[in-house]
Amino acid sequence: MAPPSDRNGCARRRVLLLPLPYQGHINPMLRLAAALHARGLAVTIVHTETRAPDRRNLPAGYELVVVPDGIPPELAASNDIPSFVFALNRNCEAPFRDILTGRRALREGEEAAGEGEAGRVVACVVADVDWFAPLAAARELGVPALALMTSSAARFRVYLAYPRLCEKGYLPVQESNLDTPVDELPPLLVRDLHVAMDTARHATYADLLDRIVAGVRQSSGLILNTFDAIERADVEHIRRETSTPVFPVGPLHALSPAAAAPVQQSSVLPEDRSCLEWLNTQLPGSVLFVSFGSLVSIDADEFLEVAWGLAGSNRPFLWVVRPRLVRGRDSVELPGELLEETRGRGKIVGWAPQEEVLSHPAVSAFVTHGGWNSTLESMSRGVPMVCKPCGGDQLGTTRYVCDVWKVGIRVEVEDKLTREGIKAAIERLMDSKEGGVIRDRMREMCDVVSKCTTKGGCSDLALQNLVDFINLS
Repeated sequence: MAPPSDRNGCARRRVLLLPLPYQGHINPMLRLAAALHARGLAVTIVHTETRAPDRRNLPAGYELVVVPDGIPPELAASNDIPSFVFALNRNCEAPFRDILTGRRALREGEEAAGEGEAGRVVACVVADVDWFAPLAAARELGVPALALMTSSAARFRVYLAYPRLCEKGYLPVQESNLDTPVDELPPLLVRDLHVAMDTARHATYADLLDRIVAGVRQSSGLILNTFDAIERADVEHIRRETSTPVFPVGPLHALSPAAAAPVQQSSVLPEDRSCLEWLNTQLPGSVLFVSFGSLVSIDADEFLEVAWGLAGSNRPFLWVVRPRLVRGRDSVELPGELLEETRGRGKIVGWAPQEEVLSHPAVSAFVTHGGWNSTLESMSRGVPMVCKPCGGDQLGTTRYVCDVWKVGIRVEVEDKLTREGIKAAIERLMDSKEGGVIRDRMREMCDVVSKCTTKGGCSDLALQNLVDFINLS
């Protein structure tokens, strides 16, 4: 088997890509892999045993190296993300170092086949920002290392500012200061920074962010899954503060369509494609698509309030109710009276091909947790959002969606989430003059995304700058 080569017969330079094993991190990394491969680079995906993709589903020309991670299943399934990330970094640093020093073959049987080093030499490592230990190992071994931030530029600015936010008393979040403006990070309020947590968890999270930021500062550059048209000021701020090259190459799903990337096949959850057939039976612009992502969990009473809010909207809806959506439960059943209320206009699936759903002409709005991937996909398809953030970057993203870009409506929550709040937000978006303005703005945003990602657009140029940077490294 000859080493991969470009059209001129020259061996391709190889990039090793390390996604964090969460669906919201895997997808952008695989889309980046596809974009780099399409522009002449050889690709090796290095993945943990936890949630590893099936190599048979990877496109031709990709390589996959699966490394042992020693993660107990109960930790992988938990919501203790900082502990999971720290354990991954501890357990996977040595195997990754072995890959880079040549003690692990990048391709099974390659050396036995008598091939030379062409095509095996690693030109660059691209790792999720959470992989601070592998990024450090690459630097120590003299391999250029780039970090990928799968969330927004605004969120990375929160990472950069975290110690200062703690010093000034914004964090840990207290009930008494939730509506205090964060002067250092407009337009954010304290409530947008993070969910409240106990002192021990806050200290662990702060330590993780400190290591992430230090790793990025020492890396060869930072790749952002965003685009200048919506976050130019934040991108420029990151460039100044980190003194490192920054490449805003998003939305990655739009630069690298699904047909070119193994995203659907790598889904952690099996997709129920019958929902597309159901959408085909619905009127154009009539259906609410409801999904809270691959990781978020909500309480059982919140789940019921969402359900009754959808029922009260009197609109057809497609709802993703995945395993463990309800905290502490692998599955959940809706009350019989609610099923009767929504009979004929509600479709519930365990997981859906989200991009295809958002592209369907029957879909009118997206009821979402405000995750960054979901936000970018909604923008690129021109689907306005009803946002119910649950924590993490969703809080700040919702602030931008509703108050800065004005392409969505926030579900108003006082003491708790209510069915009336869900219903009212849907009605504001679908039936009011304000909602009409938002839908118009979202159509304009869709055009902006298209211009950014087509040839010569700002994201297309940023991607080419990234490829040139790797080729010259």
